[in-house]
Amino acid sequence: MIIKNNILVEDGWRVLRFNEQDTAETISVPEGKVIVPLKVWQAQRDQLLTRQQQGEIGVWFASDERPEDIKQDVQNFPVIAVDFPVFSDGRGYSIAYNLRARLGFSGELRAIGDVLRDQLFYMHRVGFNAFAPRPDRDIHEALKGFQDFSEVYQSSIDQKLPLFKRAHRKGGISNATVGGRNR
Repeated sequence: MIIKNNILVEDGWRVLRFNEQDTAETISVPEGKVIVPLKVWQAQRDQLLTRQQQGEIGVWFASDERPEDIKQDVQNFPVIAVDFPVFSDGRGYSIAYNLRARLGFSGELRAIGDVLRDQLFYMHRVGFNAFAPRPDRDIHEALKGFQDFSEVYQSSIDQKLPLFKRAHRKGGISNATVGGRNR
């Protein structure tokens, strides 16, 4: 099970990971729907292209990789995943934001790896719409992470305007203070 668009759904995808003896050129990509590492896509693109066009191949990014590396193929992937190797590694947020804002990816954008409840709200803000929380955590509890905050101040993928441009204030500037001083 994963969380997709804020509900629990069965996961039809398998995430391909390297073993010690594997290389991007030699790893075997199993049949079915598989999310392959970016390095595998780059090394085996010609062999995987037909499967990608049939909606069977997705790609995942390590936190030190750049989404611009698949610029020409980005719209053809049914799913792109971003791996969070540890909870404290925030580089995946930038990858997701760039996939949505700069490359215009509109498909499933999935967070994988060390994904915890506390991150879901923020991950959603930068464009993630699917989440594979750590298997040792309660996925039903993780769903509650989307409701941690009722309002956001900053603009992002999910809210284009910051709060100060969305909020209506009566009377404009307060008469009590101007420039930090009382009138």
